[in-house]
Amino acid sequence: MAASCSLCCLQGLIKNHITDLRPARIDHLLTMELHIYKNADELSNGAAQWIAGYIASTLQHQNRFTIALSGGSTPKKLHEMLAASPYKESIDWTKLHIFWGDERFVPFEDERNNAKMAFDTLLCHVPVPKDQIHIMRTDLQPTDAAAAYEKILHQYFHNGNHSFDLVLLGMGDDGHTLSLFPYTDVIHEADKWVTAFFLKQQEMYRITLTAHITNRSACVAFLVAGAGKAPALKEVLEGDFNAEKYPSQLIRPRDGQLHWFIDEAAGKLLQ
Repeated sequence: MAASCSLCCLQGLIKNHITDLRPARIDHLLTMELHIYKNADELSNGAAQWIAGYIASTLQHQNRFTIALSGGSTPKKLHEMLAASPYKESIDWTKLHIFWGDERFVPFEDERNNAKMAFDTLLCHVPVPKDQIHIMRTDLQPTDAAAAYEKILHQYFHNGNHSFDLVLLGMGDDGHTLSLFPYTDVIHEADKWVTAFFLKQQEMYRITLTAHITNRSACVAFLVAGAGKAPALKEVLEGDFNAEKYPSQLIRPRDGQLHWFIDEAAGKLLQ
């Protein structure tokens, strides 16, 4: 049922937690807030509660809320919680404008497609107007899709001094985020807001926001769970700055907040 709902929506579019308050170092003197939870389920619940509060607070002084979603297993749990009570009723979904941080260049019907996952787990279940949902299209050539997405972002954010109200991110075992993979040219992109490139190790194209526009967000929140992420997380948060090897270190909002929501397994190596 969810799959048919997501396809229908796409067709319409194309036509007990611990907060660690110590300053954490990730790139020189940048500080952030670290939220540590016992496990992935508690992480998702805590993140959902925080997101709902942040949306409500932001909407007190503006009439829309722009959010970029992420793919992956941890965001899937988060989406399922946001689509259920009490968040389904408490969030003013009609004022949300939905974007994505990156996308695998596969058809929308493909299970690997980040937008499909978001429709199946969240967007088919909450009343976000269709014209406020902006997928990264994979029915165009990759470079055309990236250019089309950047055009939409310019309509929203004009000169780019400020961008999203919230960007949700994950982090891979290798320290990548968005589609900013270690030792790839996209890491150095300083002008484009969105770009497409062929990722050789996955034999597919990816479309991604760049660090350039992500760092103009009002708030960025990483969600990281599992022991497999622990070595990279330690390097990203406590190691020397080496964005070539750990691209997540590139994400440092210029004038905004940075939050890391992690579980104990992911944070087991942190000092």
